[in-house]
Amino acid sequence: MQPSQTKSIESSAQELERLYNARSFDSLAGLFTPDMQRLLERQRFFPTLMEQAGRITTRALISAEKNLVVYRTGFEEGVFSMRISVDGGGRIDGLLLTPFIDESLPAMSRNSTPMQLPFHGEWTVFWGGETRGQNHHVDVPAQKHAFDLVITDAGGRTYRNNGEVNEDYYAFGQNILAPCDAMVAAVSDSVPDNRPGVMNPKRVPGNYVLLRTAAREYILLAHLKQSSIRVKEGENVKQGTLIGICGNSGNSSEPHLHFHIQNGDNLHTSTGVKCYFDKIVVNGIQKSDYSPVKGDKVHNLP
Repeated sequence: MQPSQTKSIESSAQELERLYNARSFDSLAGLFTPDMQRLLERQRFFPTLMEQAGRITTRALISAEKNLVVYRTGFEEGVFSMRISVDGGGRIDGLLLTPFIDESLPAMSRNSTPMQLPFHGEWTVFWGGETRGQNHHVDVPAQKHAFDLVITDAGGRTYRNNGEVNEDYYAFGQNILAPCDAMVAAVSDSVPDNRPGVMNPKRVPGNYVLLRTAAREYILLAHLKQSSIRVKEGENVKQGTLIGICGNSGNSSEPHLHFHIQNGDNLHTSTGVKCYFDKIVVNGIQKSDYSPVKGDKVHNLP
């Protein structure tokens, strides 16, 4: 790319960032070609992005070639690769945001640390597995091997009564345990719990504990109850230690536990690691070194 082209796109990127952070979405549309304006308007792209990701906080050049520039772009609630291309007149004719992946982190295909399920009793895997049908997390790099776990009754329901309050849900208030020996890498404990059916997309994990194993696997246990965290950052915990209480905080529509392993400490730039549990009971059958899938009913060995 010629220096003049890079300078032109950088000027457009600077103005995009300024107008976006000022919420001047009507003025922002003027930076784009007519086709892009219509597409962005149909998608309510920038208002939705602001609602879910917040303001742009950092932007750094990754690459530049021909009429395309890629930036590592930090938002208040995430880090993305932002690709911008311009036409011959200098108007933006292409914009793509994808989760930023830190390629300097170690590649991990699975956990090496033995894991137990992080709770007492039998829970049901609501999301888990390798396909979109099994697991709606698969397209999010850090969460692609995540599990969402609930407690169900004999009829398959996750709640008693009418399910209008968190206390109706069987998972709400249940103890959440450390799945292995680890160090507490990070904690969030101040996010209010949602009403069932109401989500908080700006604080996606809600209240959480992030654990780091000796093998540098990072384990996220999320959507915990506000003010329920029992551990502190930097503390070493043993397998089975009470770390918090299941809640309904963050981007959660009902009380449940979100659990996944990733290869770094950043919730936005890491890559997910497939989790196999050491010895558990799955649908009444004892299994070893098993990764649960949607619909499985799981509990630890007695």
